[in-house]
Amino acid sequence: MNSIIEMTNVSYRYPVSDDWIIKNASFTIEKGKFTAIIGNNGSGKTTLCNIIRGFIPHFYKGVLEGDVIVDDKKIIEYQLGQLGEKIGYVFQNPFIQVSGVKDTVFDEVAYGLENLGVEENEIIDRVNEILQLVKIEHLREKHPMGLSGGQRQRVALASIIVMNPDILVIDEPTSQLDPIGTEHVFDIIRLMKEKGKTIILVEHKMDLIAEYADNLIVLNEGEIVLQGPTREVFADPRYGDCNIQYPHVTEVALKLQKNGVNLKYVPIRNEELPESISWASVGESVYD
Repeated sequence: MNSIIEMTNVSYRYPVSDDWIIKNASFTIEKGKFTAIIGNNGSGKTTLCNIIRGFIPHFYKGVLEGDVIVDDKKIIEYQLGQLGEKIGYVFQNPFIQVSGVKDTVFDEVAYGLENLGVEENEIIDRVNEILQLVKIEHLREKHPMGLSGGQRQRVALASIIVMNPDILVIDEPTSQLDPIGTEHVFDIIRLMKEKGKTIILVEHKMDLIAEYADNLIVLNEGEIVLQGPTREVFADPRYGDCNIQYPHVTEVALKLQKNGVNLKYVPIRNEELPESISWASVGESVYD
């Protein structure tokens, strides 16, 4: 396995707290894979993301135990700027990701490249390519502060993608978006995966997780209680004890199973439901 992030026995608590927010977490993320981190509010998802991107311990202090390795190098051996070039982070709230110092979307997306000292012609080419990729060319001359939430989220994604990081850590990007905005964001994430980027996503919309994610990490009160391929985690009986939403089709299938319908496998996508049902058992349950 070609791993790009490894955590071994990682625990963390903030400086002003006696409580461990992350408790003895161990996992490996494979290069080029899409991993979703899921869990209820307060389970430690954002803190785990801050460890992955190096804000813990480089920015947030406190106590960090265990080993965190990014691309074969311990995270404490990186400077924060080096990690910023390797790992792009998209905030949950797009309103705080916009810099506020640029007057157009084009200049906002170019801002990070300017800070890296990239040559002007290359900046223009890269920004034009990314605006087209995320379908916001029509916004290029708009003021970033005048955009809708969905538009700002796409600008925020563009401003990170244009830096060409190997790893994208994305924290609940659709929490403030309508279904159309959500679809646009996941289209962008899918394109990034197709380009070979490693995606780490925090998200509550399980139907989309089931559609796109290769692997799941399930957090509960700071502990990793389940991890593995997406289908295996959703099908694990222990998942039901976590009080986290299932994909809708999985929830329907498990209710059918509880009522005597046999399943060939646990479906996680809508189109799988008819094939997953053992129809002979449906007939038996009708005649019983």
